[in-house]
Amino acid sequence: MGLFNSENLVLLIKAAGYLGIFGIVFAESGLFFGFFLPGDSLLFTAGFLASQHYLNIYLLVPLIFLGALLGDNVGYFIGNKMGKKVFHKPDSRFFKQEYRERAEEFYKKHGSKTIILARFIPFIRTFAPLLAGVGKMNYKKFLFFDILGSLFWSASITLMGFFLGNIIPNVDHYILPIILGIIIISLSPSLVFAARQQLLKYFKKKRSKISKA
Repeated sequence: MGLFNSENLVLLIKAAGYLGIFGIVFAESGLFFGFFLPGDSLLFTAGFLASQHYLNIYLLVPLIFLGALLGDNVGYFIGNKMGKKVFHKPDSRFFKQEYRERAEEFYKKHGSKTIILARFIPFIRTFAPLLAGVGKMNYKKFLFFDILGSLFWSASITLMGFFLGNIIPNVDHYILPIILGIIIISLSPSLVFAARQQLLKYFKKKRSKISKA
């Protein structure tokens, strides 16, 4: 897990505090270069630390909700004002056009619901607000789905870490496998979707070759 393994996340959250958590959630939600930042694992770890009295859960959840909501809205307005120019960025170590294409396909399939569903899928949650802005999605509709998605995401994962920290003895011994499990679960819809798209492309090529034969 590199920079954002469980031990480093604990140290990061303790050092950065509420302002740092807000900043990471904000950047990962609405700034296209923030997609590599920790999302679900950050929320769970912050919730766990709240159970150990390092943070106040009653302040933490609203703060994460606000960071997610504001980040998404900034992403929407960037996409709305700059259009597809915002995605004209060459592939690099961190950014790949494949991430944007994956988010576009997901958005085409699920429409407005993407704003809620994307909250639980790394990469896609960063690009979904931008795509909503590029596509000129009605802002009131965007805001409605964004409030629902941000609220459910911020509350569910943060409170999961908080309650597990309270009910499981020595839960800090198991935080690494728990975070790994959360990451695998959150990545699985994206991986399944990507695999499905690759299969569709493969069969389209096969069908095209057969029709030309």
